[in-house]
Amino acid sequence: MTSSPTTSSRSVAAVLAALAACLAISTGAAAQTAAARRQAPPGAQVYFHYPLDGLRVPERFTVRIGLRNMGVAPAGIDQARTGHHHLLIDTDPGPPDQPIPSDYNNIHLGNGQTEVIVTLPKGRHTLQLLLGDHRHIPHNPPVMSQKITVYVR
Repeated sequence: MTSSPTTSSRSVAAVLAALAACLAISTGAAAQTAAARRQAPPGAQVYFHYPLDGLRVPERFTVRIGLRNMGVAPAGIDQARTGHHHLLIDTDPGPPDQPIPSDYNNIHLGNGQTEVIVTLPKGRHTLQLLLGDHRHIPHNPPVMSQKITVYVR
């Protein structure tokens, strides 16, 4: 059975219409997520109390976190001017309009903790802090520390 040019044109048009609809839905969802990002207050800053950049640390050590001009609230608590900490180990932050992943390199402190015990293998490692809102999405602009390097002995 062969299809006529009209049937083929209709099939192509139907596929293109479906693709356009999918693109519109995904673009709309991305715009909604970006628009819904929580504003960071002016001067908000997250930083390391310990360790400091360049420090030699044992394989098991405690990371202590400081925060200025914002408060800490557990994940899931939607409260203005607050967030919860994420520790990024040997990785870079992801897209600012997406939830911060939860894996070996992205440690979520979702209960509102301001310190965490970390165990790392010997060698050079980078650490960075990133504050997430109640949905684990970075604020706008992101409240993020400088990346530091530690040397595990």
